[in-house]
Amino acid sequence: MKFPEHDQQQIIPALKLLGEPNRLRILCGLGPECRPVTDIINATGLGQTNVSFHLRVLREAGFVRAERRGSFIYYCLADTGLLRILHGLKHWLDAHPATVTSEVNQHSRPIRHNSAAAKTRRVR
Repeated sequence: MKFPEHDQQQIIPALKLLGEPNRLRILCGLGPECRPVTDIINATGLGQTNVSFHLRVLREAGFVRAERRGSFIYYCLADTGLLRILHGLKHWLDAHPATVTSEVNQHSRPIRHNSAAAKTRRVR
């Protein structure tokens, strides 16, 4: 499969957006149904301001859409195909746990400074 750079430029921001844990919780909490903000707050345990912020980001990115129903605004997935993609990714990750876990751990290790080198730099 060829993956031209212009396609990469489209998918990278989407993956970054999905990489934020609260946004992913909101998307998975919505499921295939439309829900009012209060239901999303209750399902995620996040505060109203936090949920509203992330819903705005998700709406602007085209992941969710808002529907007015009377005095309430309901949020829905723009396309439930996103849930299939997320489930597919979860199944892939379940089948390859060592690959992803080791890569994440490798990049999240704290950098340790050599104390002798640090002392030498301070003395100079």
